[in-house]
Amino acid sequence: MHKIDDRIRAIILVVLILVAMALCGIRLMRLQIVQGEEYLALSKTGTYGKQTIDAARGEIVDINGIEIVKNKVGFNVIIEKAFFPSDLQAGNEIILRLVKILEADGLSWEESIPISTTAPYTYHEGSERAIKIMLDEEHLRLNSYATADDCINALIEKYEISDSYTEREKRIIAGIRYEMLLRAFSVSNRYTFAKDIPISTVSDIKELSYMLDGVDIAEEAIREYAQSDILSHSIGTVGPIYAEEYAELKNKGYSLNDELGKSGIEKYMESYLRGQDGVRTTNISGGVVTSVTDTVEAVPGNTVMLTVDSEFQRDVQQILADHIAWLNEYSTEDRGKNCYAGAIVVLDAKTGAVRAMTSYPTYDIYDYINDYSEVASRENSPLINRATDGLYRPGSTFKTITATAALNEGIITPNDTVTCGGVYRFYSDIAPGCTGVHGAIPVDYALKVSCNIFFYDVGRRLGIDAIDSYAAKFGLGEDLGFETGGSKGWVSSPDVVEGFGQDWTPGLVLQTAIGQSETAVTPLQLAVQAMTLANDGVRYKPYIIDSVYDYNCTTLIEKTEPQIVSTIDTNYDYVFEEVESGMIQAAEYGMGVFNYYYDDYLLMTLPEDAAIKTGTPQKTKEITSSAAICYYPADDPELAISCFLEEGEYSKYMLRQIIDAYYGYGIYAPDYVPPVLDENGNEVTTGESVVPEETTQMID
Repeated sequence: MHKIDDRIRAIILVVLILVAMALCGIRLMRLQIVQGEEYLALSKTGTYGKQTIDAARGEIVDINGIEIVKNKVGFNVIIEKAFFPSDLQAGNEIILRLVKILEADGLSWEESIPISTTAPYTYHEGSERAIKIMLDEEHLRLNSYATADDCINALIEKYEISDSYTEREKRIIAGIRYEMLLRAFSVSNRYTFAKDIPISTVSDIKELSYMLDGVDIAEEAIREYAQSDILSHSIGTVGPIYAEEYAELKNKGYSLNDELGKSGIEKYMESYLRGQDGVRTTNISGGVVTSVTDTVEAVPGNTVMLTVDSEFQRDVQQILADHIAWLNEYSTEDRGKNCYAGAIVVLDAKTGAVRAMTSYPTYDIYDYINDYSEVASRENSPLINRATDGLYRPGSTFKTITATAALNEGIITPNDTVTCGGVYRFYSDIAPGCTGVHGAIPVDYALKVSCNIFFYDVGRRLGIDAIDSYAAKFGLGEDLGFETGGSKGWVSSPDVVEGFGQDWTPGLVLQTAIGQSETAVTPLQLAVQAMTLANDGVRYKPYIIDSVYDYNCTTLIEKTEPQIVSTIDTNYDYVFEEVESGMIQAAEYGMGVFNYYYDDYLLMTLPEDAAIKTGTPQKTKEITSSAAICYYPADDPELAISCFLEEGEYSKYMLRQIIDAYYGYGIYAPDYVPPVLDENGNEVTTGESVVPEETTQMID
């Protein structure tokens, strides 16, 4: 019985083997005879693989086509997850080796953790969003009240960073490990450790490659800043796509290895600057590459042209920096010696186009890219764009708005006067003062001498609603719609004051009328105010993007057209004539010691009249700042200017230099240093004050 079963099993096995052989024969015949030619062709031209061709990012140029931001080919240090040690401590060793190679060549690496580089650790100022991301569930999973020390300790524990390292080494590894986490470092998403390294460093890394598992060098397009020292706040930067951004961006065709605009113009114009990646296909025959074809051509991004003249922009930056340095060196404690920051904005009065815009202190974009922490920790917060985000009381520059409202609402006429006796006594419980005793004066003279009493009185008669309404028409407390954003600010009102936990009183109407109380505006808004005055009440939207061209600047794609935002309908023909008359007189009055010595600062010697209004807004009872607005030429305005100096003085003396630089009148030059004279006209060579104790009356 067992023998029969064995024979049956043997027969079945033989049958199965024969069937299998028959099937293989049929398949082989099909491959070699029926489809032989097809498979032979595929073996000769079989697809080996596809590679993405990175598209060049578009350039940013000034109004004359001069490059501000462009591209170059450079070497990046990358880490591939598939070859990087999975053992955390081994990975930390490789990270530290890379750091030492870069440091030996004076180079930096990619890091954006919002924490200081040295203990005791602190969060970077103004990094609330980055801190929130760091603490969330996808990253460190810490409570919202976690300290910077808590974050570093969490990273040290999470990535097994050994106590054998120095405190500095532990902080470095923690920062890089966090960057890897933030960028979703994975097998499918390599990590860029450092960008644009020199060929000498490439050689160093290649020589030590046996100790750097997973580390490689990639040749990639690098953003190059041809003029890295101008418009730093406005240009912005590009950066990697982080994990929390990718969910939205992947639907727009981005990969995790792409870069995108992170701030400023780079961010606002991302859709224009970003190119379209191509595809490169490699074919083989018999295991040998036979062809490499760009099956989809890469399309470079577009060129963005700004409204700014880069040479004029550099001049304006220097004018502001020189003036602050001059105040620090030669002025007195009560005349701006402690000035530490400021801003200048120059607009095209006829369109709203930005011709120059600067914030002080500023920074070089390369410093920001190479060592963000160092720039962020510098004195006086250079990362703040004071031109668009700095909020300040406008001081007496606001009197032009009060004057416009009073004339247009029929509160006063050009011939009406208000008597200034030095103190305003309408209310029994308050008695605000003036800078002088001016007697009975009309509105144009009140603007000339900046009489507080005059504007207290007409402001009281106008009322806060009318004052606030006109301020909005001039752009104060309004969203200007500027491309790179900016603070909206506010104009003092019952709601604003009560929002600060204070009671609204009649006296605050008086203070609002002269640009005090709780009003807070930006230098860009002040420039828009000057532009609106220059245009007799027509307010244009300010803009810094002139146009968009294709990459080679041969085809115009888009052009920004001037846009009227609002218009003040005048009830009387004389409204803006009277305000302008007062502003022209102000340009020729109250120059103090500079009347005698500094012709280079005088507005009255310009070929055309300038219209200005200055202000000395109070920061505290003891500390004041300095503001000035201007348009020029007064009879056919082309420029609208605002200047602001934090705890500074004499902002109006920058106006002449700005006008000279724009028109090339020959007085201002980039290396111009103003003479320093004492009250007797002798040049000062030491550090004593240039300002005499007693000069002509100060006009704010």
